[in-house]
Amino acid sequence: MASTPITLKVHDLSGKPTKDVTLDPKVFGVTIDTGLLHLVTTAYQANKRLGLAHTKTKGEVRGGGRKPWKQKGTGQARQGSIRSPQWRGGGKAFGPRTGRNWSKDLTTKVKRKALAMALTSQAEKQRIILVDSFPAEGKTKPVMKFLQALKANRSALIIPASHDAILVRATRNMPEVEILRADSLNTYDILRAHYLVVAEKSLDVIGKHYTTKA
Repeated sequence: MASTPITLKVHDLSGKPTKDVTLDPKVFGVTIDTGLLHLVTTAYQANKRLGLAHTKTKGEVRGGGRKPWKQKGTGQARQGSIRSPQWRGGGKAFGPRTGRNWSKDLTTKVKRKALAMALTSQAEKQRIILVDSFPAEGKTKPVMKFLQALKANRSALIIPASHDAILVRATRNMPEVEILRADSLNTYDILRAHYLVVAEKSLDVIGKHYTTKA
């Protein structure tokens, strides 16, 4: 755990800092294990994988019911079906199948540890921006100006304390902006974002849900 707690400034809607807040070292000051972060992020991606690719085997392709020529006496290699994998138009021997499951199970403790490491990493890189509120107009332009004032208009992940339908509507046509509630965070999206725009109230929610326990 980091020896010195990280302190960040809270910004208002105009982007000006108003006060300082010290982050909880149990979430934003843990020791980073890159191996654990890699394990959790790859597991997250694997769990999202649908596996829609599907090839047909010899028994599933159409045709090939009759033996193409007799077993012996032709001088050619013996063949049982023109739909064997070595034939053009034949089945696939070891192709992808939809029945495969790529998902990986991780314990809650491991996921909480990895998330705290991801938050610590972003905090150490000064990529976490605290705000006291978000624009309430429900339109894209105010949110764009808000992020520009914060200098966070590049791959920003906005983290409100709870579901904000107005904010979701305002950012739905902003491809580089994502929104995740404070109680629905994941390591992959935290690390992928260039900036985390976090509501001050979200800090209590994050501390409650993701504090690692011994």
